[in-house]
Amino acid sequence: MAAESPRLGQAGLMPVTGASASATAVEVEESGGVTPRVVALCLALAAVLGYVIPIIDVKLSNTFLGAAHLPPGAIAVLLIILLVINPLVRLLSMQPRGTVVLPIAAVLLLGAAFLLLSAARDNFLGWACGVLGILALVGCSLGRRALSRNEVLTVYISCLFSALVPGHGAENFFLSNIIGPFYFATRENKWLSFLEPNLRPWFTPALMHGGRYDEVGKAVVQGWYVGGNQAVPWSAWLVPLAAWGVFVFASYFMLGCLSVMLRAQWAEREALAFPLLRLPLDLTEDVDRRDKYGVFGQFFRNPLMWIGFGLGVAIQLFKGLHVYFADVPDIPLEILTGPLFTEPPWNQIGWVPMQIFPIAVGITFLLTSEVSFSLWFFYWFMRFELVVAYYTGFMPNSLPGLVGSTAGAKTFTGYQHIGAYIGYVAIVLWTGREHFIHIARRAFGRAPAGEGERREALSYPVAFWGFVLSFVFMVAWSVLAGMTLSVALVLWLIYLMVAIALTRVVAEGGLLFVQHGWSPLGSMAQIFNSGPGKWLSPQNLVPGSILQGAFITDLRAFLMPSFIQSFKLAYDRKINMKPLLALIFSVIVITLVVSLYMDVRFGYEKGGLQLEGWFANSGAQKPAGDANALINGVTDASWTNLFWVGLGIIGTYGLMLARSRFLWFPLHPIGFLMAITYPMNRLWFSIFLGWMCKVLISRFGGSETYRKTTPMFLGLALGDVAMMLVWLVIDAWQARTGHQLMPS
Repeated sequence: MAAESPRLGQAGLMPVTGASASATAVEVEESGGVTPRVVALCLALAAVLGYVIPIIDVKLSNTFLGAAHLPPGAIAVLLIILLVINPLVRLLSMQPRGTVVLPIAAVLLLGAAFLLLSAARDNFLGWACGVLGILALVGCSLGRRALSRNEVLTVYISCLFSALVPGHGAENFFLSNIIGPFYFATRENKWLSFLEPNLRPWFTPALMHGGRYDEVGKAVVQGWYVGGNQAVPWSAWLVPLAAWGVFVFASYFMLGCLSVMLRAQWAEREALAFPLLRLPLDLTEDVDRRDKYGVFGQFFRNPLMWIGFGLGVAIQLFKGLHVYFADVPDIPLEILTGPLFTEPPWNQIGWVPMQIFPIAVGITFLLTSEVSFSLWFFYWFMRFELVVAYYTGFMPNSLPGLVGSTAGAKTFTGYQHIGAYIGYVAIVLWTGREHFIHIARRAFGRAPAGEGERREALSYPVAFWGFVLSFVFMVAWSVLAGMTLSVALVLWLIYLMVAIALTRVVAEGGLLFVQHGWSPLGSMAQIFNSGPGKWLSPQNLVPGSILQGAFITDLRAFLMPSFIQSFKLAYDRKINMKPLLALIFSVIVITLVVSLYMDVRFGYEKGGLQLEGWFANSGAQKPAGDANALINGVTDASWTNLFWVGLGIIGTYGLMLARSRFLWFPLHPIGFLMAITYPMNRLWFSIFLGWMCKVLISRFGGSETYRKTTPMFLGLALGDVAMMLVWLVIDAWQARTGHQLMPS
């Protein structure tokens, strides 16, 4: 395999590139970061993103500002601070009357925005004046001193949450899940026969009127889907929103506490790479070195970075222009593989898109070759299993699928996948057993606090008991919703297992977004069966399917990777983590409340049928469809599925054992975890290209050439993000919908 570049220090970050590697280190302030002006800025950004992202994701269905663990929205805020706000503040601070200019500009711009938007709510010029006025206000709030590096990174950390909470793939998906099954219920599918008797009145606005889906409930549900600028019936929505909002917040607090307990083990003891932190660190590297590098840092002075940036911009510029002007030549970034796999046995492997996403190619270049190779290798390994099954007499297309799978997995591949999750998380926990035993001893007062614990976001006893109590609350809430204790307990234990595994994938594999591709309830039903009188009874399946749909089916934007990345970044930069945690949860609350308000309002104004398809239509029907498939039992339930689970566990253990015994072993188990998931379907070819570029450059140029060319691939990712932002502005101006530059 190609030579790997060394990791930097105990945190496992890749070394900085080019001349930045030789730059003099800057002393990090212990308390820097969470300052009053940064707190005010982060809270304002939370409200703005909570308002804007639902418009982009749900109403217009354009490129997501969030929905990725390197959120374009967060990178946009970084760029605005580094390239606009900080230089402007420094420039004006050198002028005797500089501090007067920004307040006057802010007043004029905001006044113009108010007048223009009062005349027409969708006036693009009005929104532009409003944004510029807000930027001027931000400049006023900074006074005569630009934001320091720790302050800028604190803003970025807050945006990891305020960009994900309101967007696609987040827990706000519960909103359409609790009304969609009622709207799409028909006499033919008979969904109402099991929805009404198995759901509590407070669970959904459809049943808030006496616990029955009567004319009042129908008006609430149909009003959201039909729209027409109707008044929002808040009396029906307030109780369900409050109940679900508390539950969502408890899940966030549980993941935050768990991340506190995992940080030291993953970031210091195991030194995971955290590749998605590389771009924000390089962008802000010279913020505190202005006297040496001028207004813009060394990252922006690297010619190779601009080559990569220009390539990313050019690709997306021509593709965007082609969307608006058909005469502009398109740059094809996708190969249609359907016509290539029409004959057996290749027609058994299913959907295999070959797509290029420049941001994914750039980030993959930062990964170890072992990880990037494993991601695309196992993607094809699982498909060759289908070819082998065909040659051994089994027709994969006729074999039963995994119930509830979002990736069309067959039972024998799907249960291997489930076994991989069980085996991998067990190994991860076993590897950190000394650290976790120490935390448990601290929680019960049997061990003193270590030196590092004092810098954690929470003390280990608080994190331990906060995690336990949040988990107990989630189980109790599920029981109050109608589930039995045992099923609720197993459901949320599986959620934790998946959350730990996927967070590890982000921290080590740098995937932009993640999913697991299988349904806990459907998978258990195909082992233990389901139906009346069974452990998985209708009482469990109906509310459980909605909870599963809202929290587990699409974990694209869940927050645990944001917590672990934020804590790692803050700890390394010596940002005071206790006020940072308070800021994070304040941002979460603001963003969640604003985005839920927007999502409810959009339905009654525009109509859910006109909103983003997965959020309001196909995804909203999935919980009822899954429950309907399981409620009377499944025909292919079999204990033999446990054989495939065991095979997945053994395979994962074998991979980990080989990695620990043989330095040359080229495979990493996170490739096995992601093999049959939707993210890998969309990203495998981009990952392959990034891996191939790294291998060729490292093999023929050595590690020094790899280090010098890394800025070009960071520039490629940054150019892709920059054009996402440009086209979002143009799309808003032209009222265009469905223009997406990220995997959707």
